[in-house]
Amino acid sequence: MTYQIEPIGTIRSPYKEKFAVPRQPGLVPSARSEIVLQGEANAIEAVRGLEQFSHLWLLFLFDQNLEAGWRPTVRPPRLGGNERIGVFASRATFRPNGIGMSAVELRGIRQQGSDVIIELGGVDLVDGTPIVDIKPYIPYSDSLPEAQGGFATEQPDTLPVAFDPQAESQFHGSNIARQRAVIEEVLAQDPRPAYKKGKSDDKEYAVHLFDYNVKFKVSQEQVRVTALEKPAVSHKI
Repeated sequence: MTYQIEPIGTIRSPYKEKFAVPRQPGLVPSARSEIVLQGEANAIEAVRGLEQFSHLWLLFLFDQNLEAGWRPTVRPPRLGGNERIGVFASRATFRPNGIGMSAVELRGIRQQGSDVIIELGGVDLVDGTPIVDIKPYIPYSDSLPEAQGGFATEQPDTLPVAFDPQAESQFHGSNIARQRAVIEEVLAQDPRPAYKKGKSDDKEYAVHLFDYNVKFKVSQEQVRVTALEKPAVSHKI
């Protein structure tokens, strides 16, 4: 049997491409995101009572990966990108049905014109990701202190982040402090390929965050932001 899933909303986040997305939502606590409900789900009645909860479960589609298909084994970055494990023992984005889930902070609900908007804390979703369901996080049943985390028992190590004077001068807008904090928290995770972890690298990388093309290098166990360029198209949060 086949089933059809209709998205109930779309995420707006600072992450404009997959390369920028943190591996888990709580790793960039300074980030802010939101869901814009759509279709029949875009009704204030649909979120009545949701404000009672501090956190939500989001179910979403890995829409950028659906056409690529999937394989039964994957190579998680936490294992260095070399060791293969079963796809169901991972949170890999290439899955049989391309469905992901994340626990996120609920910060508020508002109406903007005809749109119902759910305000969130940090997420691990690319801007524009389709949301297929929202459920309240229930602490007594969803929080399991004795659970075993397999190969991901601890939060990954981070690197210090420094901004070159040129990059410092290129910040703009009304939320510079938050922009800087999000960029620092994202780059501290070292978003380079897993096999680069712990290694200095002369290559200059770029990642699209907010309306910046953030250029950076990693050397001597530090991330250095070299420039904040402005892409032709932006989508501010």
